[in-house]
Amino acid sequence: MRVNKSKKKQKLFSFLIVLCFVLVAAFVTPLLVETFTETVTKESAEATTEIVEEKNQTKGTEDTSNEQERTNNNTTTAGQSGKVVYLTFDDGPSSLTGRFLDILKEHGAKATFFMQGSNLKNPGYHENVKRVVEEGHYLGAHSMTHDSRKLYTNKQFVPEMVEAIDLIRNITNTNPKLVRAPYGTAPGLKNKEIRNQTAEAGLKVWDWTLDTEDWRLRGKPDKVIQKVKEAPIRNVEVVLMHEQSQTLEALPAIINYYKEKGYQFVAYNENKHFSLNFQNDERL
Repeated sequence: MRVNKSKKKQKLFSFLIVLCFVLVAAFVTPLLVETFTETVTKESAEATTEIVEEKNQTKGTEDTSNEQERTNNNTTTAGQSGKVVYLTFDDGPSSLTGRFLDILKEHGAKATFFMQGSNLKNPGYHENVKRVVEEGHYLGAHSMTHDSRKLYTNKQFVPEMVEAIDLIRNITNTNPKLVRAPYGTAPGLKNKEIRNQTAEAGLKVWDWTLDTEDWRLRGKPDKVIQKVKEAPIRNVEVVLMHEQSQTLEALPAIINYYKEKGYQFVAYNENKHFSLNFQNDERL
């Protein structure tokens, strides 16, 4: 009989212990959940704040770039009335140079050519090189080799430009000061030493406001035209193109597009130079 009473007491004691655990758990768990939720929410909010701040910083950088673009446009329009477009062609002279000149003449458009020394050495191109100048276009240099290692790693940018300018002078009796860096100044002229040498040589360097990407759209003149039409409208446009067949096919439509938008076609003028380089170096 005593054994049964003892067993009953043990069961009661066990039941009370379990009940206590249940009551404690029921009371403590909500507090733990609330604390955990507050912690997670706080961490999420902090992370979100960091992301927003990072985006705002990025936007600030973009705004600065946009402001620089607006500054360039305002500088360009000084001395020009209305909207102007500079059509520029790299990598000539070539077997297509004459045909580019024919189209420009037919449409009454002026342009700027940046020619490569290795091509200028070909006497078969000299007649059309002279035509560029005779027909009112501007002719600048685009290096001798178009080799990034030689130009930038080995710091031959200025010597190559000077050599190419000498060739232009011998062919056309002009002495241009404007050059275009192969692949643009963004990768090439980050080196301040090269920029210093360029400024000391009295050279000016132009990049562009619109890359038609014709260089990668071989056989796709419609895509080249599309690139132009999809670009934002600016008061001043400097259009990067190359002496390639797809560009030649696209050129009449590109000219007509800018005419419809009210642009004047102008060639670079050394007396109205404005800074347009991705390094934002006003000396160039």
